[in-house]
Amino acid sequence: MDEKSIVIITGSAGRIGSAVAARLGVDHKIVGFELLKAIYASKNEELVPVDVSSDESVAQAFLHIKNFYGKKITAVIHLAAYYSFSDQRYDNYKKITVEGTRRLLEALQDFDVEQFLFSSTMLVHKSCPIGTKITEKSPVVGSWAYPQSKIETEAVIHKYRGKIPTVILRISGVYDDKCHSIPISNQIQRIYEKKLERFFFPGNINAGASFMHMDDVVDAIVKCVDLRNELPKETVLLLGEEKMLSTDQLQRKISKLLTGKEMRTYRIPKFVAWIGAWFLCHIPFMPKPFIRPWMIRLADDNYDLDITKAKKLLSFKPKHSIEESLEIMIKDLKKDPKAWYKINGLK
Repeated sequence: MDEKSIVIITGSAGRIGSAVAARLGVDHKIVGFELLKAIYASKNEELVPVDVSSDESVAQAFLHIKNFYGKKITAVIHLAAYYSFSDQRYDNYKKITVEGTRRLLEALQDFDVEQFLFSSTMLVHKSCPIGTKITEKSPVVGSWAYPQSKIETEAVIHKYRGKIPTVILRISGVYDDKCHSIPISNQIQRIYEKKLERFFFPGNINAGASFMHMDDVVDAIVKCVDLRNELPKETVLLLGEEKMLSTDQLQRKISKLLTGKEMRTYRIPKFVAWIGAWFLCHIPFMPKPFIRPWMIRLADDNYDLDITKAKKLLSFKPKHSIEESLEIMIKDLKKDPKAWYKINGLK
């Protein structure tokens, strides 16, 4: 393949970015955009330090691309974004996710780009009633800072893409065999440590959210790049596992794997949960819990996905399931709890 056939990956040193770089690096030259120049890169990858919140930094990065690789770019896979459960201020979301994407697209107008792929989230959609599924045409609403930033960024992509073909992937919660999912790891921790709050939930226990194994996410991204000349010029796809586990089903599955018995979950009023979450967040000298008061109002949210469009356009279907992967996660936790906690950033 022509050495000038390059794929740019923003956030290439992240878990998804590095996995995508490894897969696509077989057939393409990978140029990774990272905030800081990493120590290590694969043999098929060059890492370029880029701050997407800076006009000057983005301009310098693309001057480098033009000088060393020319103007033809096979794909730009845009994974870099701001994300925080604890910080609900919108400044960083706006500066990094929204405006950062605009900077990239404006700079790319001077290049011949075959595809611009953006990692969005299923959370841009309004929660669906239990028993129904979300499609790409379902209502969109920004219920908190993170999905709101993705909604704004999707609009920026439509406005600033020019003639560049775009793919927006609205991805469900990502996990892998080591877990690496903040909601799931914290749910496992509550049950494993037999915390009192493990029994209680302030929402409908029959609601839940779709998840997706990282390997399946990578497969979908690679398929998008491979099919770049066949996809519609503006493509939006939902990605997630077809079988969603409710909060109650997850609780029962995790507790069964940990203790041999299924644990029952009791619904409590939201105001009681809010008070409890606020109190736990304000205990001096204690690490902040995962559950924050602002999350309580979202406890009834239900994200069950219809991935018919992805199956049709990409011939894609997830090979993993959260139900089966939980067995691998719990087995690793029991084998070495300290290592499992460290991998998942738990106290």
